[in-house]
Amino acid sequence: MMTKSSSCGGIQSHLFKPLLRDIVSPHHAMVKLADTIDWRSFEDGLEECFCADNGRPSCPVRLMVALHYLKYASGMSDEAVLDEWLENPYWQYLSGGIYFEHDYPTDQSSLSRWRKKLAKSGAEKMLEESLKTGLRSGFIKKTELKRVNVDSTVQEKAIRYPTDARFYDRMRERLVKSARNHGIELRQTYERVGKKILRSQSGYARANQFKRARKATKRLKTCLGRVVRDIERKAADPVPELAKLLKLGHRLLSQKKSDQQKLYSIHEPQVECIGKGKAHKKFEFGTKVGLVTTAKTNWIVGAEAYPGNPYDGHTLKSVLEQTSKLLGHEPEMAICDLGYRGHNYEGNCNVQVVNRFRKRVPGSLCRWWNRRSAIEPVIGHVKAEHRMERNSLKGRLGDELNVIFAAAGFNFRKLLRAFTLFLCLIFKFAFFPSACPWGKCCAKRVGKGNAREGKNRSREVLPFSYPTFA
Repeated sequence: MMTKSSSCGGIQSHLFKPLLRDIVSPHHAMVKLADTIDWRSFEDGLEECFCADNGRPSCPVRLMVALHYLKYASGMSDEAVLDEWLENPYWQYLSGGIYFEHDYPTDQSSLSRWRKKLAKSGAEKMLEESLKTGLRSGFIKKTELKRVNVDSTVQEKAIRYPTDARFYDRMRERLVKSARNHGIELRQTYERVGKKILRSQSGYARANQFKRARKATKRLKTCLGRVVRDIERKAADPVPELAKLLKLGHRLLSQKKSDQQKLYSIHEPQVECIGKGKAHKKFEFGTKVGLVTTAKTNWIVGAEAYPGNPYDGHTLKSVLEQTSKLLGHEPEMAICDLGYRGHNYEGNCNVQVVNRFRKRVPGSLCRWWNRRSAIEPVIGHVKAEHRMERNSLKGRLGDELNVIFAAAGFNFRKLLRAFTLFLCLIFKFAFFPSACPWGKCCAKRVGKGNAREGKNRSREVLPFSYPTFA
Protein backbone atom coordinates (compact mmCIF):
# COMPACT_ATOMS: atom_id res chain seq x y z
CA MET A 1 0.00 0.00 0.00
CA MET A 2 1.10 3.56 -0.62
CA THR A 3 1.00 6.24 2.02
CA LYS A 4 -1.70 8.87 2.07
CA SER A 5 -0.88 12.20 0.49
CA SER A 6 -2.66 15.27 1.81
CA SER A 7 -4.09 17.81 -0.61
CA CYS A 8 -4.13 20.65 1.90
CA GLY A 9 -1.33 23.18 2.07
CA GLY A 10 -0.43 26.85 1.82
CA ILE A 11 -0.58 28.80 -1.43
CA GLN A 12 2.67 30.28 -2.71
CA SER A 13 3.08 32.38 -5.82
CA HIS A 14 4.92 30.91 -8.78
CA LEU A 15 6.99 32.90 -11.23
CA PHE A 16 6.06 30.96 -14.38
CA LYS A 17 2.67 29.38 -13.53
CA PRO A 18 -0.59 31.37 -13.30
CA LEU A 19 -2.87 30.85 -10.34
CA LEU A 20 -6.12 29.06 -11.13
CA ARG A 21 -7.96 31.65 -9.03
CA ASP A 22 -6.91 34.25 -11.59
CA ILE A 23 -8.20 32.15 -14.51
CA VAL A 24 -11.52 30.68 -13.41
CA SER A 25 -14.68 32.64 -12.78
CA PRO A 26 -15.81 32.62 -9.13
CA HIS A 27 -19.42 32.49 -10.35
CA HIS A 28 -18.94 29.31 -12.40
CA ALA A 29 -21.03 26.30 -11.34
CA MET A 30 -18.02 24.01 -10.99
CA VAL A 31 -16.18 26.54 -8.81
CA LYS A 32 -19.21 26.81 -6.53
CA LEU A 33 -19.50 23.03 -6.38
CA ALA A 34 -15.79 22.60 -5.64
CA ASP A 35 -16.08 25.01 -2.71
CA THR A 36 -19.17 23.20 -1.37
CA ILE A 37 -17.85 19.61 -1.34
CA ASP A 38 -16.27 18.54 1.94
CA TRP A 39 -12.94 17.23 0.64
CA ARG A 40 -11.55 16.73 4.13
CA SER A 41 -14.15 14.01 4.74
CA PHE A 42 -12.61 11.93 1.94
CA GLU A 43 -9.14 12.09 3.46
CA ASP A 44 -10.55 11.09 6.86
CA GLY A 45 -12.99 8.49 5.54
CA LEU A 46 -10.47 6.79 3.23
CA GLU A 47 -7.77 6.59 5.90
CA GLU A 48 -8.03 2.80 6.09
CA CYS A 49 -7.27 2.46 2.37
CA PHE A 50 -3.71 3.73 2.82
CA CYS A 51 -0.65 2.56 4.69
CA ALA A 52 1.12 5.21 6.76
CA ASP A 53 4.59 3.69 7.19
CA ASN A 54 5.75 2.33 3.81
CA GLY A 55 5.68 3.11 0.11
CA ARG A 56 6.00 6.39 -1.70
CA PRO A 57 3.28 9.03 -1.25
CA SER A 58 0.35 8.52 -3.58
CA CYS A 59 -1.50 11.16 -5.54
CA PRO A 60 -3.68 13.51 -3.46
CA VAL A 61 -7.00 12.00 -2.45
CA ARG A 62 -8.91 15.02 -3.72
CA LEU A 63 -7.31 14.68 -7.16
CA MET A 64 -8.25 11.01 -7.52
CA VAL A 65 -11.79 11.51 -6.19
CA ALA A 66 -12.38 14.49 -8.50
CA LEU A 67 -11.06 12.58 -11.52
CA HIS A 68 -13.53 9.76 -10.87
CA TYR A 69 -16.40 12.21 -10.35
CA LEU A 70 -15.56 13.86 -13.68
CA LYS A 71 -14.98 10.53 -15.43
CA TYR A 72 -18.42 9.15 -14.59
CA ALA A 73 -20.27 12.46 -14.80
CA SER A 74 -19.00 12.92 -18.37
CA GLY A 75 -18.97 9.24 -19.38
CA MET A 76 -15.29 9.29 -20.36
CA SER A 77 -12.53 6.72 -20.25
CA ASP A 78 -9.45 7.08 -18.05
CA GLU A 79 -7.37 8.35 -20.96
CA ALA A 80 -10.02 10.85 -22.10
CA VAL A 81 -10.59 12.32 -18.64
CA LEU A 82 -6.85 12.93 -18.20
CA ASP A 83 -6.65 14.62 -21.61
CA GLU A 84 -9.60 16.86 -20.75
CA TRP A 85 -8.15 17.63 -17.31
CA LEU A 86 -4.97 18.90 -18.96
CA GLU A 87 -6.93 21.46 -21.01
CA ASN A 88 -9.63 22.53 -18.57
CA PRO A 89 -8.77 24.95 -15.72
CA TYR A 90 -12.14 24.32 -14.05
CA TRP A 91 -11.41 20.61 -13.80
CA GLN A 92 -7.99 21.38 -12.34
CA TYR A 93 -9.59 23.71 -9.80
CA LEU A 94 -12.07 21.01 -8.80
CA SER A 95 -9.15 18.62 -8.28
CA GLY A 96 -7.54 20.95 -5.76
CA GLY A 97 -5.00 22.51 -8.10
CA ILE A 98 -3.40 25.85 -7.27
CA TYR A 99 -1.60 26.57 -10.52
CA PHE A 100 -2.57 25.77 -14.08
CA GLU A 101 -0.63 22.60 -14.92
CA HIS A 102 0.70 21.58 -18.32
CA ASP A 103 1.57 17.98 -17.41
CA TYR A 104 -0.61 14.97 -16.64
CA PRO A 105 -1.27 14.60 -12.89
CA THR A 106 -1.12 10.80 -13.04
CA ASP A 107 -1.52 7.94 -15.53
CA GLN A 108 -4.30 5.49 -16.39
CA SER A 109 -2.75 2.57 -14.51
CA SER A 110 -2.65 4.63 -11.30
CA LEU A 111 -6.39 5.24 -11.60
CA SER A 112 -6.98 1.50 -11.95
CA ARG A 113 -4.82 0.65 -8.94
CA TRP A 114 -6.47 3.39 -6.88
CA ARG A 115 -9.91 1.94 -7.62
CA LYS A 116 -8.77 -1.45 -6.32
CA LYS A 117 -7.54 0.14 -3.10
CA LEU A 118 -10.75 2.12 -2.76
CA ALA A 119 -12.97 -1.00 -2.76
CA LYS A 120 -16.74 -0.89 -2.32
CA SER A 121 -16.74 1.09 0.93
CA GLY A 122 -14.70 3.90 -0.61
CA ALA A 123 -16.99 4.11 -3.64
CA GLU A 124 -19.99 4.34 -1.31
CA LYS A 125 -18.24 7.24 0.41
CA MET A 126 -18.23 9.13 -2.91
CA LEU A 127 -21.94 8.46 -3.41
CA GLU A 128 -22.66 9.52 0.17
CA GLU A 129 -20.76 12.79 -0.20
CA SER A 130 -22.68 13.65 -3.38
CA LEU A 131 -25.90 13.41 -1.36
CA LYS A 132 -24.48 15.39 1.57
CA THR A 133 -23.35 18.12 -0.80
CA GLY A 134 -26.89 18.36 -2.17
CA LEU A 135 -28.28 18.62 1.36
CA ARG A 136 -25.64 21.15 2.36
CA SER A 137 -26.35 23.38 -0.63
CA GLY A 138 -30.13 23.12 -0.27
CA PHE A 139 -30.81 21.34 -3.55
CA ILE A 140 -31.97 18.20 -1.69
CA LYS A 141 -34.56 18.53 1.05
CA LYS A 142 -34.71 16.07 3.91
CA THR A 143 -38.39 15.44 3.26
CA GLU A 144 -37.52 14.16 -0.23
CA LEU A 145 -35.54 11.29 1.30
CA LYS A 146 -38.59 9.77 3.02
CA ARG A 147 -39.99 8.06 -0.08
CA VAL A 148 -37.84 6.14 -2.56
CA ASN A 149 -38.32 4.08 -5.72
CA VAL A 150 -36.55 0.75 -6.13
CA ASP A 151 -35.86 -1.12 -9.36
CA SER A 152 -33.34 -3.52 -10.86
CA THR A 153 -31.61 -3.69 -14.22
CA VAL A 154 -28.69 -5.42 -15.92
CA GLN A 155 -25.20 -3.93 -16.05
CA GLU A 156 -23.77 -5.49 -19.17
CA LYS A 157 -20.12 -6.49 -19.33
CA ALA A 158 -17.73 -5.43 -22.09
CA ILE A 159 -17.65 -8.84 -23.79
CA ARG A 160 -18.37 -10.10 -27.28
CA TYR A 161 -21.75 -11.72 -27.90
CA PRO A 162 -21.09 -15.42 -27.20
CA THR A 163 -21.69 -18.01 -29.91
CA ASP A 164 -20.58 -21.64 -29.64
CA ALA A 165 -18.41 -21.72 -32.77
CA ARG A 166 -16.57 -18.49 -32.05
CA PHE A 167 -16.19 -19.41 -28.39
CA TYR A 168 -14.61 -22.79 -29.17
CA ASP A 169 -12.14 -21.20 -31.58
CA ARG A 170 -11.25 -18.39 -29.17
CA MET A 171 -10.65 -20.84 -26.33
CA ARG A 172 -8.34 -22.87 -28.57
CA GLU A 173 -6.39 -19.73 -29.52
CA ARG A 174 -5.88 -18.75 -25.88
CA LEU A 175 -4.68 -22.24 -24.92
CA VAL A 176 -2.24 -22.42 -27.85
CA LYS A 177 -0.82 -18.98 -27.05
CA SER A 178 -0.38 -19.78 -23.35
CA ALA A 179 1.25 -23.15 -24.14
CA ARG A 180 3.75 -21.47 -26.46
CA ASN A 181 4.61 -18.84 -23.85
CA HIS A 182 5.47 -21.61 -21.37
CA GLY A 183 7.56 -23.65 -23.81
CA ILE A 184 5.08 -26.45 -24.56
CA GLU A 185 5.34 -27.75 -28.13
CA LEU A 186 1.97 -28.99 -29.34
CA ARG A 187 1.41 -31.70 -31.90
CA GLN A 188 -1.07 -29.55 -33.83
CA THR A 189 -2.41 -26.05 -33.15
CA TYR A 190 -5.30 -25.99 -35.69
CA GLU A 191 -4.69 -22.30 -36.44
CA ARG A 192 -5.23 -22.54 -40.20
CA VAL A 193 -7.92 -25.23 -39.94
CA GLY A 194 -9.79 -23.44 -37.15
CA LYS A 195 -9.92 -20.16 -39.04
CA LYS A 196 -11.21 -21.92 -42.16
CA ILE A 197 -13.90 -23.87 -40.28
CA LEU A 198 -15.08 -20.77 -38.40
CA ARG A 199 -15.45 -18.83 -41.64
CA SER A 200 -17.44 -21.63 -43.26
CA GLN A 201 -19.64 -22.01 -40.17
CA SER A 202 -20.54 -18.31 -40.30
CA GLY A 203 -21.44 -18.64 -43.98
CA TYR A 204 -23.63 -21.66 -43.37
CA ALA A 205 -25.47 -19.93 -40.52
CA ARG A 206 -25.99 -16.84 -42.65
CA ALA A 207 -27.46 -18.94 -45.47
CA ASN A 208 -29.78 -20.81 -43.06
CA GLN A 209 -27.93 -24.08 -43.70
CA PHE A 210 -28.12 -25.04 -40.05
CA LYS A 211 -27.24 -28.71 -40.45
CA ARG A 212 -23.90 -27.83 -42.04
CA ALA A 213 -23.38 -25.06 -39.47
CA ARG A 214 -23.87 -27.52 -36.58
CA LYS A 215 -21.41 -29.91 -38.21
CA ALA A 216 -18.78 -27.14 -38.46
CA THR A 217 -19.37 -26.17 -34.83
CA LYS A 218 -18.84 -29.78 -33.78
CA ARG A 219 -15.51 -29.85 -35.67
CA LEU A 220 -14.36 -26.72 -33.81
CA LYS A 221 -15.28 -28.37 -30.52
CA THR A 222 -13.27 -31.44 -31.52
CA CYS A 223 -10.21 -29.27 -32.28
CA LEU A 224 -10.50 -27.64 -28.86
CA GLY A 225 -10.73 -31.01 -27.11
CA ARG A 226 -7.61 -32.28 -28.90
CA VAL A 227 -5.61 -29.21 -27.87
CA VAL A 228 -6.73 -29.56 -24.23
CA ARG A 229 -5.74 -33.23 -24.07
CA ASP A 230 -2.41 -32.55 -25.80
CA ILE A 231 -1.50 -29.88 -23.22
CA GLU A 232 -2.49 -32.14 -20.32
CA ARG A 233 -0.26 -34.92 -21.64
CA LYS A 234 2.78 -32.68 -22.01
CA ALA A 235 2.28 -30.56 -18.86
CA ALA A 236 1.58 -32.75 -15.87
CA ASP A 237 1.92 -29.82 -13.44
CA PRO A 238 0.96 -26.66 -15.41
CA VAL A 239 1.55 -23.14 -14.16
CA PRO A 240 -1.46 -21.37 -12.56
CA GLU A 241 -2.26 -19.33 -15.67
CA LEU A 242 -2.35 -22.39 -17.93
CA ALA A 243 -4.18 -24.45 -15.29
CA LYS A 244 -6.91 -21.79 -15.14
CA LEU A 245 -7.34 -21.88 -18.92
CA LEU A 246 -7.47 -25.69 -18.91
CA LYS A 247 -10.18 -25.57 -16.26
CA LEU A 248 -12.19 -23.13 -18.37
CA GLY A 249 -11.64 -25.34 -21.42
CA HIS A 250 -13.04 -28.40 -19.62
CA ARG A 251 -15.97 -26.32 -18.41
CA LEU A 252 -16.68 -25.13 -21.96
CA LEU A 253 -16.45 -28.64 -23.43
CA SER A 254 -18.76 -30.17 -20.83
CA GLN A 255 -21.49 -27.52 -20.71
CA LYS A 256 -24.81 -28.18 -22.42
CA LYS A 257 -27.62 -26.03 -23.71
CA SER A 258 -29.83 -26.58 -20.67
CA ASP A 259 -27.13 -25.90 -18.04
CA GLN A 260 -27.65 -23.05 -15.58
CA GLN A 261 -24.15 -21.72 -14.81
CA LYS A 262 -22.70 -21.57 -18.31
CA LEU A 263 -19.45 -19.98 -19.44
CA TYR A 264 -19.95 -16.93 -21.68
CA SER A 265 -16.54 -15.25 -21.62
CA ILE A 266 -12.92 -16.30 -21.11
CA HIS A 267 -11.63 -13.12 -19.49
CA GLU A 268 -14.87 -12.59 -17.51
CA PRO A 269 -16.03 -16.09 -16.49
CA GLN A 270 -18.43 -14.73 -13.86
CA VAL A 271 -20.72 -13.15 -16.49
CA GLU A 272 -24.34 -14.29 -16.32
CA CYS A 273 -27.04 -14.46 -18.98
CA ILE A 274 -30.08 -12.49 -17.81
CA GLY A 275 -33.39 -12.19 -19.64
CA LYS A 276 -35.51 -9.14 -18.76
CA GLY A 277 -38.24 -9.73 -21.33
CA LYS A 278 -37.16 -6.89 -23.61
CA ALA A 279 -38.41 -7.05 -27.18
CA HIS A 280 -35.25 -5.58 -28.69
CA LYS A 281 -32.78 -7.48 -26.49
CA LYS A 282 -33.78 -10.97 -25.45
CA PHE A 283 -30.68 -11.71 -23.37
CA GLU A 284 -28.16 -9.47 -21.60
CA PHE A 285 -24.75 -10.67 -20.43
CA GLY A 286 -23.55 -9.05 -17.24
CA THR A 287 -24.63 -8.64 -13.62
CA LYS A 288 -27.94 -7.67 -12.05
CA VAL A 289 -27.85 -4.34 -10.21
CA GLY A 290 -30.37 -2.50 -8.05
CA LEU A 291 -30.96 1.26 -7.92
CA VAL A 292 -32.82 3.36 -5.35
CA THR A 293 -33.92 6.91 -6.19
CA THR A 294 -35.90 9.56 -4.38
CA ALA A 295 -39.51 9.37 -5.48
CA LYS A 296 -39.92 13.07 -6.21
CA THR A 297 -36.58 14.45 -7.46
CA ASN A 298 -34.78 11.31 -8.73
CA TRP A 299 -31.53 11.56 -6.77
CA ILE A 300 -29.82 8.17 -6.59
CA VAL A 301 -29.52 7.15 -2.93
CA GLY A 302 -28.54 3.49 -3.39
CA ALA A 303 -26.77 1.34 -5.98
CA GLU A 304 -25.61 -2.24 -5.58
CA ALA A 305 -24.54 -5.20 -7.74
CA TYR A 306 -25.88 -8.74 -7.15
CA PRO A 307 -23.83 -11.65 -8.49
CA GLY A 308 -25.65 -14.87 -9.25
CA ASN A 309 -28.78 -13.29 -10.80
CA PRO A 310 -30.96 -13.47 -7.66
CA TYR A 311 -34.70 -12.88 -7.58
CA ASP A 312 -35.54 -9.17 -7.35
CA GLY A 313 -37.43 -9.57 -4.10
CA HIS A 314 -34.40 -11.16 -2.45
CA THR A 315 -32.30 -8.07 -3.19
CA LEU A 316 -34.61 -5.54 -1.53
CA LYS A 317 -33.22 -6.04 1.98
CA SER A 318 -29.64 -5.49 0.88
CA VAL A 319 -30.24 -2.36 -1.18
CA LEU A 320 -32.43 -0.72 1.49
CA GLU A 321 -29.76 -1.42 4.12
CA GLN A 322 -27.23 0.32 1.91
CA THR A 323 -29.62 3.25 1.44
CA SER A 324 -30.09 3.56 5.21
CA LYS A 325 -26.32 3.52 5.65
CA LEU A 326 -25.77 6.30 3.10
CA LEU A 327 -28.63 8.51 4.32
CA GLY A 328 -28.10 7.93 8.02
CA HIS A 329 -31.73 6.93 8.48
CA GLU A 330 -34.23 4.49 7.05
CA PRO A 331 -36.67 5.74 4.38
CA GLU A 332 -40.32 5.69 5.36
CA MET A 333 -41.67 4.21 2.11
CA ALA A 334 -40.14 2.14 -0.70
CA ILE A 335 -42.15 1.78 -3.92
CA CYS A 336 -41.37 -1.24 -6.13
CA ASP A 337 -42.83 -2.99 -9.15
CA LEU A 338 -44.37 -6.47 -9.28
CA GLY A 339 -40.95 -8.08 -9.57
CA TYR A 340 -40.49 -7.53 -5.82
CA ARG A 341 -43.44 -9.66 -4.72
CA GLY A 342 -42.43 -11.99 -1.91
CA HIS A 343 -39.51 -9.81 -0.84
CA ASN A 344 -37.27 -10.60 2.12
CA TYR A 345 -37.31 -7.17 3.77
CA GLU A 346 -38.42 -7.10 7.42
CA GLY A 347 -37.52 -3.56 8.54
CA ASN A 348 -39.61 -0.54 9.45
CA CYS A 349 -39.82 0.84 5.91
CA ASN A 350 -43.27 0.57 4.33
CA VAL A 351 -42.72 -1.44 1.13
CA GLN A 352 -45.37 -0.73 -1.51
CA VAL A 353 -45.52 -3.22 -4.40
CA VAL A 354 -47.38 -1.47 -7.20
CA ASN A 355 -50.08 -3.71 -8.67
CA ARG A 356 -52.95 -3.34 -11.11
CA PHE A 357 -55.76 -3.17 -8.52
CA ARG A 358 -56.03 0.45 -7.45
CA LYS A 359 -59.74 0.84 -6.68
CA ARG A 360 -59.29 0.58 -2.91
CA VAL A 361 -56.00 2.50 -2.80
CA PRO A 362 -56.25 6.05 -1.37
CA GLY A 363 -55.62 8.85 -3.81
CA SER A 364 -52.59 10.15 -1.91
CA LEU A 365 -50.92 6.73 -2.09
CA CYS A 366 -51.94 6.21 -5.71
CA ARG A 367 -50.09 9.38 -6.66
CA TRP A 368 -46.87 7.95 -5.21
CA TRP A 369 -47.56 4.70 -7.05
CA ASN A 370 -47.69 6.68 -10.27
CA ARG A 371 -44.27 8.14 -9.44
CA ARG A 372 -42.68 4.67 -9.38
CA SER A 373 -42.05 4.74 -13.12
CA ALA A 374 -39.88 7.85 -12.69
CA ILE A 375 -36.94 5.55 -11.94
CA GLU A 376 -37.04 4.09 -15.46
CA PRO A 377 -35.59 7.14 -17.27
CA VAL A 378 -32.98 7.45 -14.51
CA ILE A 379 -31.79 3.94 -15.35
CA GLY A 380 -31.67 4.89 -19.02
CA HIS A 381 -29.59 8.00 -18.33
CA VAL A 382 -27.19 6.17 -16.03
CA LYS A 383 -26.63 3.54 -18.70
CA ALA A 384 -26.32 5.86 -21.68
CA GLU A 385 -24.36 8.73 -20.12
CA HIS A 386 -22.53 7.36 -17.07
CA ARG A 387 -20.80 4.17 -18.28
CA MET A 388 -23.19 1.59 -16.84
CA GLU A 389 -24.38 0.23 -20.19
CA ARG A 390 -21.07 -1.51 -20.91
CA ASN A 391 -18.92 -2.11 -17.84
CA SER A 392 -15.21 -2.32 -18.62
CA LEU A 393 -13.97 -2.84 -15.03
CA LYS A 394 -12.75 -6.37 -14.43
CA GLY A 395 -14.17 -8.97 -12.05
CA ARG A 396 -16.76 -8.90 -9.30
CA LEU A 397 -15.09 -5.88 -7.74
CA GLY A 398 -15.42 -4.06 -11.05
CA ASP A 399 -19.17 -4.81 -11.12
CA GLU A 400 -19.61 -3.39 -7.60
CA LEU A 401 -17.50 -0.30 -8.22
CA ASN A 402 -18.90 0.64 -11.62
CA VAL A 403 -22.54 0.83 -10.57
CA ILE A 404 -21.71 2.95 -7.49
CA PHE A 405 -19.41 5.24 -9.49
CA ALA A 406 -22.12 5.64 -12.14
CA ALA A 407 -24.65 6.64 -9.46
CA ALA A 408 -22.18 9.13 -7.95
CA GLY A 409 -21.50 10.58 -11.41
CA PHE A 410 -25.24 10.95 -12.02
CA ASN A 411 -25.67 12.89 -8.76
CA PHE A 412 -22.57 14.98 -9.51
CA ARG A 413 -24.05 15.99 -12.85
CA LYS A 414 -27.35 16.91 -11.20
CA LEU A 415 -25.43 19.10 -8.75
CA LEU A 416 -23.67 20.90 -11.61
CA ARG A 417 -27.01 21.47 -13.30
CA ALA A 418 -28.56 22.74 -10.06
CA PHE A 419 -25.71 25.20 -9.47
CA THR A 420 -25.95 26.38 -13.08
CA LEU A 421 -29.68 27.05 -12.86
CA PHE A 422 -29.23 28.76 -9.50
CA LEU A 423 -26.60 31.10 -10.93
CA CYS A 424 -28.81 31.83 -13.92
CA LEU A 425 -31.58 32.88 -11.56
CA ILE A 426 -29.17 35.15 -9.74
CA PHE A 427 -28.36 36.87 -13.03
CA LYS A 428 -32.09 37.15 -13.77
CA PHE A 429 -31.73 35.54 -17.14
CA ALA A 430 -35.47 35.66 -17.69
CA PHE A 431 -35.31 39.48 -17.95
CA PHE A 432 -31.67 40.19 -18.77
CA PRO A 433 -30.32 37.27 -20.83
CA SER A 434 -27.22 39.24 -21.79
CA ALA A 435 -26.17 39.38 -18.13
CA CYS A 436 -26.26 35.59 -17.79
CA PRO A 437 -22.99 33.84 -18.74
CA TRP A 438 -25.01 30.82 -19.98
CA GLY A 439 -27.96 32.77 -21.37
CA LYS A 440 -27.64 31.25 -24.82
CA CYS A 441 -28.26 27.75 -23.50
CA CYS A 442 -31.21 28.77 -21.33
CA ALA A 443 -33.29 31.19 -23.39
CA LYS A 444 -33.28 33.22 -26.57
CA ARG A 445 -35.09 36.30 -27.62
CA VAL A 446 -37.52 36.27 -30.47
CA GLY A 447 -38.05 39.27 -32.74
CA LYS A 448 -40.73 41.88 -32.29
CA GLY A 449 -44.27 40.64 -32.45
CA ASN A 450 -46.53 41.50 -35.34
CA ALA A 451 -49.71 43.50 -35.17
CA ARG A 452 -51.81 40.52 -34.08
CA GLU A 453 -49.46 39.66 -31.23
CA GLY A 454 -49.12 43.24 -30.04
CA LYS A 455 -46.11 45.46 -29.63
CA ASN A 456 -44.54 43.54 -26.76
CA ARG A 457 -41.60 41.32 -27.49
CA SER A 458 -42.06 37.63 -26.91
CA ARG A 459 -39.57 35.23 -25.45
CA GLU A 460 -39.22 31.52 -26.22
CA VAL A 461 -37.69 29.49 -23.43
CA LEU A 462 -35.72 26.55 -24.72
CA PRO A 463 -35.19 23.27 -22.86
CA PHE A 464 -32.07 23.41 -20.74
CA SER A 465 -28.98 21.75 -22.16
CA TYR A 466 -26.08 20.58 -20.04
CA PRO A 467 -23.37 23.29 -20.17
CA THR A 468 -19.95 22.39 -21.52
CA PHE A 469 -17.21 23.34 -19.08
CA ALA A 470 -14.32 23.74 -21.49
